[in-house]
Amino acid sequence: MNRRIMTLLVALVPIVAFGVLLAVVTVPFVSLGPGPTFDTLGEFDGKPVVQIEGTETKPTSGHLNMTTVSQRDGLTLGHALSLWMSGREQLVPRDLVYPPDQTRDQVQAANTAEFEKSENSAEYAALGYLHYAPALTVAEVNDPGPALGVLQKGDAIDAVNGRPVKNVDDFTHLLDGTKPGDQIVVDYRRKDGSVGTSTITLGEHPDKDSGLVGVSVLDAPWAPFTIDFNLANIGGPSAGLMFSLAVVDKLTTGDLNGSKFIAGTGTIDGTGQVGPIGGITHKMLAASEAGATVFLVPADNCEEAKSDPQDGLDLVKVQTLESAVDALETLTAGGEPPRC
Repeated sequence: MNRRIMTLLVALVPIVAFGVLLAVVTVPFVSLGPGPTFDTLGEFDGKPVVQIEGTETKPTSGHLNMTTVSQRDGLTLGHALSLWMSGREQLVPRDLVYPPDQTRDQVQAANTAEFEKSENSAEYAALGYLHYAPALTVAEVNDPGPALGVLQKGDAIDAVNGRPVKNVDDFTHLLDGTKPGDQIVVDYRRKDGSVGTSTITLGEHPDKDSGLVGVSVLDAPWAPFTIDFNLANIGGPSAGLMFSLAVVDKLTTGDLNGSKFIAGTGTIDGTGQVGPIGGITHKMLAASEAGATVFLVPADNCEEAKSDPQDGLDLVKVQTLESAVDALETLTAGGEPPRC
């Protein structure tokens, strides 16, 4: 064989081997980057992202976009390098996103549960801000369970055996004197505006001698209409703030955002406290590329947000739902809201 050809073949071997490594070998990293944004005042798959039924809603305009972080797993060495070199993606050890003691399905289930919890908190925070009175609210009905088919998620329980119950403590105290097989009469209000009185035969409680109703309850602001959040396959709790703002905007007169393109992020609890989230800089980039000019930042994320600012994106600091509403109203009036 010609010496020149042999030399060329020898030189090509490591190049081909490296190419195979790039294309085949996976790396223990996950890439994080800007994900899609969703207008909480708009629609998704033909349904309002925030759907309120049973009461009058007000017209809205502009945008209140929630933001997300994209995740890419199962990366080959070549794909990981290309994402890293793009400058848009961040590579993090896979164990930080998918703990080794949990399966991928378990992680996704936990993220879904956090998202559903954030939806409930967003509703309670918005109703509290709008001064709806608190009630003993059914959060879940056990299936199977004694109350299945009698009570529904979202019902407000007003009385047990004719005795008014104002909160969880009242409810628990009344049940402490019961035993399995006892019957209780429950007065309740339903989200469709109807009221009812039903009898429940108590079951056996796994941890107590008292009877089991088969519901989880909480003290929360209550309104006689339904609020649904129609986004699928979105995990985590960070949409809470933007969901709450959309509820407030749809139930109050005037445009909360002043017809501007507002985006943001932040967890929220039932009292309206806004908490920090992960991936703030990725979410800011996503918002900027979607067309946002204002980004609502949880106060505890401000320092990180300032480390990678986006041109034309005004960073507004928020600590509570009330402060977020105040900041947007200040912007609409041409004033100066608190900034990071």
